Amino acid sequence: MQRRELFTSVANTFNKEEKKEILRPPYFKNDSDFTNVCIRCQTKDCAKICEEQIIIIQDNGTPILNLANSGCTYCDECASACTYDVLKLENKQNINSIFTIDTIKCMSHNNVMCFSCKDPCLDNAIIFDGIFKPVIDENLCTSCGFCVGVCPSDAISIEIRG
Repeated sequence: MQRRELFTSVANTFNKEEKKEILRPPYFKNDSDFTNVCIRCQTKDCAKICEEQIIIIQDNGTPILNLANSGCTYCDECASACTYDVLKLENKQNINSIFTIDTIKCMSHNNVMCFSCKDPCLDNAIIFDGIFKPVIDENLCTSCGFCVGVCPSDAISIEIRG
């Protein structure tokens, strides 16, 4: 390994750690409530009631979304179960993120027939240009995440909206 390659790989490792994205359930108003209020909750009912099992509790006691195996149905159950009112029905919104397809990793963009991301998309937000070249229509995408875990090549990335 060349010295330049070594430093590049180390730098890339640090950059990946810095970019760790935290997705929150889509029913909150203030992000600070998670660290100030959720830590007092002993029951963690929001995670227990989630039928899709996408809400996980971090070591610091706050809920985050893990879209690796499923997506959010926006069923309102986590907000109804929240006894500390961090998650409230009146604060319902789309998950604050943008989903993009990496054309280099995407099998369809590389001329392999694959509709893995399109099939679970209930909002028809993934549009194909012919048989190949899927794109995500940001106007239709609710950031539910059902497309993420089914992608066989990990081509769909999530970026938190700032």
